[in-house]
Parts: sequence; C-alpha cells; structure tokens
Amino acid sequence: MANVPVDLGEKLSAFSEQWAPKVVARLNDYEIKVVKLQGEFIWHTHDDTDELFLVLDGELRIQLRDGDVTLRPGQLFVVPRGVEHCPVADGEVRAVLIEPAGVVNTGTAGGPLTAGYDDSLA
Repeated sequence: MANVPVDLGEKLSAFSEQWAPKVVARLNDYEIKVVKLQGEFIWHTHDDTDELFLVLDGELRIQLRDGDVTLRPGQLFVVPRGVEHCPVADGEVRAVLIEPAGVVNTGTAGGPLTAGYDDSLA
C-alpha cells in the first residue's frame, strides 16, 4: 500500500461510464467508490446495508417513497437499509459512495443497469 492520498478528481477523470461505480479505496470491510450519474436510475433496495451518497459536483435527487432528498456539492445522505430509492441526476453528477464490499448497485432489482465489479482504480 502506497502512502499517497487518493485524488478523487483524478480518479473520476479516468472513466466516462454512467452508473458504474469504481472502487478507489477500502476501509475495513467497506469500499469507497466514485461514480458518475446522469438520468434516472431504477427503484431498488439494499436489504442488508445502508448506502451513503456524497455529492462532489452537480445535483442529485434521491427519490424515496415518502419524499425526495436533494443533494448539492458537499452534501451527503445515507439511505437506510431496506428503503426503496431511485437516484435521479438531471445533469452529470460526480459522487462518492461508501458501502460494504460486494454491494451490487441495483440491489435486489437487478436488470440492465447492474454494473460489474470494478476495482481497477483502487
């Protein structure tokens, strides 16, 4: 392990795919991921874990069945485990996700937006 900081901007500039989280670091049993988001994702849940969204650039709306949460740069929100949610980004959003290793981006919903595991930037 190198004693160098992780440059999130550099990591985000290394890819262009939307809705495809990339692992950039690990913390105990958790992974820190960067992701680019644009458009509407799918309604899904993560039955066994909370999910943290931290917006770096852009504006992200997280739809919840009981009301939406809007995040701007520097803001974060934790979606509690088992809560159905659907992220929406009208323009491109750059964000950090923190979640346990192995979490699938589409949770229990699956489907064509399910991203493969990518730790190439770690």
